[in-house]
Amino acid sequence: MNREYNPKEFEKKWQDKWFSDLSYEGKDYDSKPKYYLLVEFPYPSGPGMHIGHMRNYSMMDAVARLRRMKGFNVIYPIGWDTFGLPTENYAIKIKRPPQEVSAENIAKFKKQILRLGISFDWSREINTSDPSYYKWTQWIFLKLFEKGLAYKAEMPINWCPKCKTGCANEEVINSAHERCGTLVEKRNLNQWVLKITEYADRLSDDLDLVEFEESVKVLQRNWIGKKTWYDIKYDVKDTDESITVSTTRPDTQFGATFVVLAPESEALQKLKKYIPRDRIEEVEEYVSKGVKKTEEERVDAESEKSGVFTGLYCKNSISNSLLPIWIADFVLTTVGTGSVVGVPAHDSRDFQFANKYNLPVIRVIEGEDKSRAEVTSLEDVYEGEGVVFNSGFLEGISSQEARVKIGGYIEKERIGSVVTRYHLHDWIFSRQRYWGEPIPIIYCDRCGTVPVPEKDLPVKLPVVQSYKPADTGESPLANITDWVNTKCPKCGGDAERETDTMPNWAGSSWYYLRYCDPNNNNEFVSRKLSDYWMPVDHYEGGQEHITLHLLYSRFWHKFLYDLGLVRDSEPYRVRTIHGVVLGEGGVKMSK
Repeated sequence: MNREYNPKEFEKKWQDKWFSDLSYEGKDYDSKPKYYLLVEFPYPSGPGMHIGHMRNYSMMDAVARLRRMKGFNVIYPIGWDTFGLPTENYAIKIKRPPQEVSAENIAKFKKQILRLGISFDWSREINTSDPSYYKWTQWIFLKLFEKGLAYKAEMPINWCPKCKTGCANEEVINSAHERCGTLVEKRNLNQWVLKITEYADRLSDDLDLVEFEESVKVLQRNWIGKKTWYDIKYDVKDTDESITVSTTRPDTQFGATFVVLAPESEALQKLKKYIPRDRIEEVEEYVSKGVKKTEEERVDAESEKSGVFTGLYCKNSISNSLLPIWIADFVLTTVGTGSVVGVPAHDSRDFQFANKYNLPVIRVIEGEDKSRAEVTSLEDVYEGEGVVFNSGFLEGISSQEARVKIGGYIEKERIGSVVTRYHLHDWIFSRQRYWGEPIPIIYCDRCGTVPVPEKDLPVKLPVVQSYKPADTGESPLANITDWVNTKCPKCGGDAERETDTMPNWAGSSWYYLRYCDPNNNNEFVSRKLSDYWMPVDHYEGGQEHITLHLLYSRFWHKFLYDLGLVRDSEPYRVRTIHGVVLGEGGVKMSK
């Protein structure tokens, strides 16, 4: 008897048997209880899968097999997140078309998965770059546009000089593009934006409806960052102008000793003509340097605070005290109004600034031990809540009561308002790249911005000779005149197509629904089938996607829920996360 082990012959025999004799396909409407297990589908952006993929897929494969043995009708599907930067950057690196690269990589990935015996349901395989798939991605975008949740606006955005494309705020980590690690720049571009902020409250509040790991909920809520702000108008002395400062601690207003404006704030632009001649040169020099710093450099808690005095003063509308107006680069226009009031006794950053420039420090909140001692060092700064003192009409009440009282006062006196703001900003949706879903919009001189009729979907991505991005802020599609030039669906006149494409997050924002009904040519998913399979019972994925894909897909799902197209307001019942396998140099292996 030949006992020599030939892995190629032996393993192939059993691999073939696994996928011929055993059924890993979930059965629609089966009488068994359903169980929908989901893993993040891969970017086919390399010549083969890495250990991070297979670690996650094999762990969840064990769960799928266990659930089948326990009598569940399990769906454990797989597909390919093909469109977007990961695949396009790899194609550029090896100097081949992304279409060819994607097809080859998918074939290699699939072969590796089959050899390992992962029990995916291959009957539900999807590909985000398949026109039959992205037809429905475009359709969902048109629905967002129809409801006013997709709009175009010129705004400062994060620009990656290496990838030559705009980035959403969620794609920037420590001032660098999460995909390539390059420090981003600020550019003004006309961009498509999705109004995710309309759903901010629900995205935060509805986390109470799901069984996500607590760390996942914390990460999402912190990113959404819901806060109550108090915007208060201060009149600028010897001018007809006023500035509106923002604070989350109006109970400390009587401890305010200065005001700080962001270098690029609109308030500063209005006040420039009033700045004394002996101050203007120093102000402009500081502003020039400040706006060139990265956001990370500007908000770094460890960095030495800097600023410049404008020579102007404003009147605190609450305390009636006169406050000097400074400019400092630690203030950002994306936070509040871009103008803040400095309260050095109750804010560590403000204390450091006041200490450097010899500005007064006035305590107005008792400590936990009822201390009213002067604040003379950074260690003395009290940022907590307590009884308010030395504060006029707020005297003797708690911080919480003082905030309510201030809110009522500024609105009654019409000198301000109470505003809910979020760290979450609307989603920058345009990409100045080739490899993505074309945005189904047409521009007509007569009719304006016109959506592509649903009957004309999908708007197919044309095959091009050169797909490398340019540094001009335009997609390579802008050079394909035969594709760009078209007719207006409304008037029949000459028109042009939108040339920006969607981000790689678009196709993954609804892929879990397509798995329920992957071959439907008439709708993005049958309501009957989605009602049977949804919600996803267990979704396993990476922590880095908590404030990207997971947030975006919950937003799209809630929108589809509002349209009455899905039954559940949340797509996932349970979300768990795993660690990250790092490659050489401590970088993610997918990078």
